[in-house]
Amino acid sequence: MKVAIIPVTPFQQNCSLLVCKQTNKAAVVDPGGDLELIRDAVKEWGVELEKILLTHGHIDHCGGTAELAQELGLPVEGPHIDDRFLIDDLPQQSQRFGFPQLQGFTPTRWLAGGDSVRFGNVELEVRHCPGHTPGHVIFFSPGHRLALVGDVLFAGSIGRTDLPRGDHDTLIRSIREQLWPLGEDVTFIPGHGPASTFGEERASNPFVGDSVLARA
Repeated sequence: MKVAIIPVTPFQQNCSLLVCKQTNKAAVVDPGGDLELIRDAVKEWGVELEKILLTHGHIDHCGGTAELAQELGLPVEGPHIDDRFLIDDLPQQSQRFGFPQLQGFTPTRWLAGGDSVRFGNVELEVRHCPGHTPGHVIFFSPGHRLALVGDVLFAGSIGRTDLPRGDHDTLIRSIREQLWPLGEDVTFIPGHGPASTFGEERASNPFVGDSVLARA
């Protein structure tokens, strides 16, 4: 699997283009906006975009979904149905944040923990990781030791929980119970900022490092 990270929107959200090297089929994760940048990456890599995957319903992660799905006839998988209220609110979110007027949409498939998603010959595990939003999911490739974690965890930080239906204790539990067991060698791509590994965050993250949680 090949991965391209495409920062989009004024929030510089890490949209990811995932490519199956065997079939040249691809999935785009969290197309929040700036669709011309995503189209350019697809064209540059010469891949066939097969589906859209969403970690959660915030505008910078899913704002471009309806347009891209309609334009290319793509199915949309994710997030968990508990984020429906955020996706339904996209027209209002676009006004609040100064985005172009956006459409709400209904994913082709809502996801739950224990599900899997596929594109080409690549299969990703789905884990439900609420806290930043109630319906947040992450995607994990055991073979590639790679996780796409949206706004659950960042290099040196964690997701905000002061937004609608966020919950700090739930987020910490998601990180401890859903991310850490995947292994310290796992590299993760966050929704913003640089990639890191779970091992690095367990050693040094000031919010969820092992030494911090041991004192909690």
